[in-house]
Amino acid sequence: MTDKHVYLFSEGNSSMSSLLGRKGANLAEMYTLGLPVPFGFTVCTEACRTFYKDGKKINSFIEKQIDDALITLEEQTGKEFGHAKNPLLVSVRSGSPISMPGMMDTILNLGLNDITVEGLAQKTGNPRFAFDSYRRFIQMFSDIVLQIDHYQFESELEQMKAKAGVSKDSDLSAMHLYELVRAYKKIVKKEIKDEFPQDPKVQLMLATGAVFESWNNQRAVLYRRINRIEMDHGTAVNIQAMVFGNMGDDSGTGVAFTRNPNTGDNELFGEFLMNAQGEDVVAGIRTPQPLCELKRLMPDTYHQFKLLARNLETHYRAVQDIEFTIEQGNLFLLQTRTAKVTPEASIKIAVDMAQEEFITQDEALMRVDPHSLHSMLHETLDSTVEVEVLAVGLPASPGAAAGIIVFDSEEAERLQRTGHEVILLRRETSPDDIHGMVASVGILTSQGGMTSHAAVVARDMSKPCIVGCETMQINESRQEVTFGETILKAGDTITLDGSTGRVILGRAPLVAPTFSQEFTTMLYWAKRRKQMEVLGSVNTPKEAIQAKSLGAEGIGLCRTEFMFMDPVRVPIVQEMILSQNKWERKKALDKLLPMQKSDFLEMFRIMDGKDVIIRLLDPPLHEFLPSAETLSIEIERAKVNKNFDEVQEKEKLLRRVKALHELNPSFGHRGCRLGITYPEIYEMQVTAIAEAALELKHEGIRIHPNIIVPLVSHANEMKLVREQVEETLKHVFEVYKDEIQIPIGAFIELPRACITANQIARYADFMTFGCNDLTQTTYGFSRDDAEGKYLAYYIDHKILPDNPFTVIDQEGVGGLIRFGTENGRKNKPQLRVGVTGVPSSEKKSVRFFHGIGLDYLSCVPHLVPIAIVSAAQAAILAEETKAVKKDQVKSTV
Repeated sequence: MTDKHVYLFSEGNSSMSSLLGRKGANLAEMYTLGLPVPFGFTVCTEACRTFYKDGKKINSFIEKQIDDALITLEEQTGKEFGHAKNPLLVSVRSGSPISMPGMMDTILNLGLNDITVEGLAQKTGNPRFAFDSYRRFIQMFSDIVLQIDHYQFESELEQMKAKAGVSKDSDLSAMHLYELVRAYKKIVKKEIKDEFPQDPKVQLMLATGAVFESWNNQRAVLYRRINRIEMDHGTAVNIQAMVFGNMGDDSGTGVAFTRNPNTGDNELFGEFLMNAQGEDVVAGIRTPQPLCELKRLMPDTYHQFKLLARNLETHYRAVQDIEFTIEQGNLFLLQTRTAKVTPEASIKIAVDMAQEEFITQDEALMRVDPHSLHSMLHETLDSTVEVEVLAVGLPASPGAAAGIIVFDSEEAERLQRTGHEVILLRRETSPDDIHGMVASVGILTSQGGMTSHAAVVARDMSKPCIVGCETMQINESRQEVTFGETILKAGDTITLDGSTGRVILGRAPLVAPTFSQEFTTMLYWAKRRKQMEVLGSVNTPKEAIQAKSLGAEGIGLCRTEFMFMDPVRVPIVQEMILSQNKWERKKALDKLLPMQKSDFLEMFRIMDGKDVIIRLLDPPLHEFLPSAETLSIEIERAKVNKNFDEVQEKEKLLRRVKALHELNPSFGHRGCRLGITYPEIYEMQVTAIAEAALELKHEGIRIHPNIIVPLVSHANEMKLVREQVEETLKHVFEVYKDEIQIPIGAFIELPRACITANQIARYADFMTFGCNDLTQTTYGFSRDDAEGKYLAYYIDHKILPDNPFTVIDQEGVGGLIRFGTENGRKNKPQLRVGVTGVPSSEKKSVRFFHGIGLDYLSCVPHLVPIAIVSAAQAAILAEETKAVKKDQVKSTV
């Protein structure tokens, strides 16, 4: 801990982001590089943590350092804080160590009061500008510091525009703005029973404390939880001399990206507004102009900005998101940070930069967030189908989504929790809408531009978003939206095409995604770099095709029970279950044998020489039968209709359903227990596998079948089932007068199996850990109950750091997998070990699996590319860590 809590821009650099926040560190870096950055200082993140320790108070020690820095700022600018004729005004902005765009608070024009506003008007000769700045300051300060609802101020502004007969706030005269300031101050007096604070020093301390408090506002906490950002970093506060984009037609403000954040194209991309301040752009209050228009209006300024933007990208070796202001023709940079871009853009940018030799291939791979690829691997709008387009807005975030209309964030969250897909409609979103945006599948606003709050946050969340849809008229009180002559109500369905900006009536058909050349290149690099194999977990041949097309190197888990769910097969399965003896059961199984065999023939052909691990049947048998409640209703109906044959048949089925009923099916008659008590079931499946393999071998097709035994808890279970499988294989080989190697493995899903893995491994050629059931049995959680009831509470209140069903619990479940792997390899050092389940593609979990030496990952088809990139990153990080440790040893020696 240091005694220094306040740093001038001249005292920092980009390596100090943990102390100065990312924004403060970058401002300091730009200032020392000689770029046109208004001078200022940063109150560090440590001061924020001290603020909370001191009961949300700024202590006198930190206040003294702020006063000293303010004196230096006055010397640098030649202005004085609170001076009646030459006032210094500052902005007060948050800036955490981890980028959290739009989640915390900003106050502009601080230092204005009833006296300094007159001095500003006289000094600039522009009273309209002075009172415009004052009304903005009162609204922001009142909203953030005094906690007065900003809609009250917006209402006054709308009334004033109506009175003046103008549509834009920039068209209001100085007198209108003077009246607006008086109206705003009346709102303040009414709400806080006191006058608006006039002392600039008091304003500054209150604003600094409010920005510190914004670290823990609802939207910021939710954003950190969603993005798994640590809660205790704190935010820095950046206090910077104001420059003004609202001083007339030679002034303006904007946001730009050094490359297109939607597509990744290597072009300057952004928006600006003339005669405006920064919040007008990001809040979507006015629809801005594209940056190319600045080239026409102010060509010298545009070319200066373009050169500075390129230099910043080169300096930081990453795409930059830059805020700028033009004050009477003079360009100033207010911020630069690594840009938030769409997943598609992030891949193109990373690949392009590597091919430009700007970064290495390893750096390119590490810049892709595996989690962000989810949105690329889902369906998009089918371009071949005619749709009814209601309106067209700005395509702010690509992808497509269909859902029911909602008009407020609370309703969006409520409906999402009850299983609905919702589209959030707003005039413009604000940071307070974050929970509704999270709950929605898509976002649509009538105002705002490509760099507005809605656009930036939607891109960050990989959700389709359309902004600036000006033909859309929202009536929140009536819960209606009008598109031309079409009126829709809350609950009606629309589709958003975030790639084109089209708003479509009803639920439009979607199609499978297509991938860019850059995506293919990235996967190719990742495949070469990773060390663990990535396999697909599939239920059907159709899913096998999908897994292979997405890069799977084989099938790590073929769940055969899903093959029996076909409507044609269910009656035969029911016949098998209802059998009174082994012979009746075999008769039904003989009907299923050719069906199973055809599945495996197709699966093996699809995978063509790649490993296919087939799990023997593992469901509770009652899942194939109708519920007792349904049967009882059907029996009563048949009795009413005097259909006594049906009554007799249904009653027989009901008795069998009741006989098979289990109090806890998850721990019931399933897995290898089923194969041990009804060996003829596994005999049929093994026969189908072996016959399919041999027939394809005779056709010259390469096949690598594997059989895995589910839910093993004891070595004797594995020994017995292995003997049964080998006996069946021997019989098939004798009939076909040929044979093929078919390894037999153990599916490890129970803690006892992990602990006794060395014993089980005697009878297993390989082992796969099943994360889902292993997590349930380790925690004693029922996944469905936990996720539906108490697990969210556990995560919210830090009882658990993550959902253990999606991120591996490294200490508990992970500890069992580590022990089981090491134990299993005691007598079989070359034992092949893998893992399946959702964590097999999640990046933190994959790094853990790489670290304990697993050989393969198996995940559902659409997660395969995510697992490939995660595995590559795990290999790169492991090498980097090893190199660092080696260097540390050398330096110690």
